[in-house]
Amino acid sequence: MGSIPSPPGGSFHLGPLEFRAYGLMIALGALVAVWWIQKRWQARGGSPDDISAVAFWAILAGLVGSRLYHVATDWRSFRGRWEDAAAIWQGGLGIPGGLVAGVLVAVLVARRRGLDATSVLDTMIPTLPVAQAIGRWGNWFNQELFGRPSDLWWALEIDPAHRPAGHPGEATFHPTFLYEGLWNLALAALLVRVERAGVLRPGRVVGLWMLGYGVGRLWVETLRIDHASLIAGVRVNIWVSLMAVAVGAVVTLTGRREPQPA
Repeated sequence: MGSIPSPPGGSFHLGPLEFRAYGLMIALGALVAVWWIQKRWQARGGSPDDISAVAFWAILAGLVGSRLYHVATDWRSFRGRWEDAAAIWQGGLGIPGGLVAGVLVAVLVARRRGLDATSVLDTMIPTLPVAQAIGRWGNWFNQELFGRPSDLWWALEIDPAHRPAGHPGEATFHPTFLYEGLWNLALAALLVRVERAGVLRPGRVVGLWMLGYGVGRLWVETLRIDHASLIAGVRVNIWVSLMAVAVGAVVTLTGRREPQPA
């Protein structure tokens, strides 16, 4: 019935300047998240300027953390070309590392500015899956991190130059960037709903985020066929996702509010 086409290239030029779509999507996701955090923080009676300061350092830490995670978990591919370890414009950001680093730095900066770190965390967490969903479109532009071959009508067309060595004759694959993006948007909606309902104690929505993200990432990872580092024959990101599910479940279950007597 059809398929999802891939873009002809991952960058475009404006005069002498080259813009890489991967970086632009990451930046767009960050901007949307910061804008939404400011709106949510202002609704709580806070100043948007405080969130701007927190977000600046959190985004910077997130970029560094995500790149370090990618290099650490895929270090073999950098042998003989370690000068490319910092070339984030080529792709290769490990989202788990970026999320952990960004959240930790956000909490530290919030405390240094005298803000309620728990309230900042609850304000920020639902925006993160939205940033992830937008940033994942960078993988679409780069024609990378797709799943197994598929003939479904929503399968993703991949050019021959980007197809895995074991699948030269396959033209369409599972669009895992789209799966993860849609999952994250649904997760963001759930986090907002739960936070507004007040079913979790302050600061515990982070547990539900970890649980939800871990579950979504688990099934996406089982579809992917790109090269990945393994531990005991299992992709590293699957182990990390299992850890996120376990920790998130504990934080969420222990953070439930007791029902008030009628």
